[in-house]
Parts: sequence; C-alpha cells; structure tokens
Amino acid sequence: MKKGAYTLLITPFKKDYSLDEEALRRLVRIQVRSEITGIAPLGVTGENTLMTNDEVRRLVEIIVEEAKGKKDILPDICLAGTQESIDRAKMFADLGADYVVAYTPFMVLPTQSGLIKYYEQLADACPVPVILHSSKERTGVELAPETTAALAKHQNIAAIKDGKKELDHLAKIIYLTRNDDFLVFTGKDTTAFPTVAFGGAGSFTVSGNVIPDVMVKMINYALAGSNADANKLHTEYYPLFEAMRFESNPMATKKALEMMGIINGTLRPPLTELSEGKTKILESILKDRGLK
Repeated sequence: MKKGAYTLLITPFKKDYSLDEEALRRLVRIQVRSEITGIAPLGVTGENTLMTNDEVRRLVEIIVEEAKGKKDILPDICLAGTQESIDRAKMFADLGADYVVAYTPFMVLPTQSGLIKYYEQLADACPVPVILHSSKERTGVELAPETTAALAKHQNIAAIKDGKKELDHLAKIIYLTRNDDFLVFTGKDTTAFPTVAFGGAGSFTVSGNVIPDVMVKMINYALAGSNADANKLHTEYYPLFEAMRFESNPMATKKALEMMGIINGTLRPPLTELSEGKTKILESILKDRGLK
C-alpha cells in the first residue's frame, strides 16, 4: 500500500435524497485530476449507514468507472456482522476496489479477542487487502494498540486508519508495528502532519474533498522530512481542518462544497444543515484561503 493522503469522499444526494450520480462523477473527476493518493468512499464522511446496499454498490461502480487505474479505491464496509462484512468486502473486490476498509463492529461492543477474530476471518476471506478502521467515538469500541499490533502480522491486513486524536495512542501503534509490513494512517486532518513526523504513513482526509492537492503536498513534505514546509501548510490550513469537523461530519464538508459550487449540499436525515453560526465561520475560512 502507498503512503500518502486518501480522500474520505462525501456522497452527494439530490434534493429528494436520491444518489446524485452526476455530482458523484464530478467529485471523483476532481480527485482524479488532483495529486491525491487514493479515494476512500463510504465511511462516516460518505454517510454509508444511511444508504441501501444497492446504493452502496452503485456508488462503488461509478467510482471504479471514473478512477480505476488512476487512483487507488478503498471503500469502507461499515457493517457489524462478520458474514455481512465478508459479503460486502467480496462485492467491493468484484466491483474493482483495490482495498477494503473495515470499521470496528458497532453496537455489539466486541472484546479485543472478538475484534481479532472478526478481522482475521474477514482478511482470510477477502480477495483484496484489508485496512483496519478504529474510531471509538463512532462505534463505541476501539482497537487497542496491542490488538492492532497482533493483527498487523496477518498477511492480508495492510494498514490501519485510526481516528483517535491522542498522539501517544498513534505513536504506540507505530512503535509496536515498526517491524511489520504495515502502515499507520490517521483519520484526523489536525493530526496528519504530526503523525507522519513521528513515523506514520499519511492520512485519510476529510479536507481532501475541498483541498486534495494541499493535503497530499503536506503529507509528501512530511514523508520527505521537509517538516518546515509541512508545518507551514499544517498551520495555514489548521482552521479549515477543524472546521471540517464542525457539529457532525460531513455537515461542514458538504456545506463547503456547496459554497464552492460543486454540489448542492443535501444531507440525509437525521443529519441536518450546518448551523448559521458555524456556516458563517466556515465561509470566512474558505474566503481567507481563496476557496470561495
């Protein structure tokens, strides 16, 4: 798997909440024209759990049509059951995904040994490499660094996308897996540069929807050891990184893309429009950086 920056792609909807295929193709083409490393749809940013299986399939079909062979494609499974996850992973692979990302099972709250069994069974059955995805604030369960280190030894588990903000947590994963063929990515833009600076592989980025070239440039600077250049971009865009998480992801990201004239910004219920106050702050941040 390549180090770098992977955009956590939003899912555009029409005003009637149906999948906006034309807008999706437009978004994917923007990513393809950019220097971004890959496209990672169907996570929380992509409103996966608010979509039907047929919609999930169609979205991946479109992304593969537009981006296969140009960018790595890494859709998220976002399911809790082992067999259901295996079935969806195989579907993604059959459609042309290069990797599958797998959230920790939610609601059921498995133990760490249960998580190991889940990921090992998934990786054994999956035709393409698996990327672990841990974000306790979303699923209620977290992959402990020691659990991640155990899973890193599986030949079909390539990396982790970890959404925890605490840098000591990320540092421990990097330390424990330092001798394995395994990459550690952060899922937060605010920790992207610091994570790479102490040995991480890059980021899965929400801001990549809005500034893909900036994100990959910052990560590449950090990977090359040009920390001053990476830190300059980190500092310049830090307010935007924070803004992308206003209220509940992907509310701010869709609002930003709407302000930029790329999509209409519709969210599926129970998600709601970004508040007026946060919208004004976001608009100011975009204007200050020449994005609106």
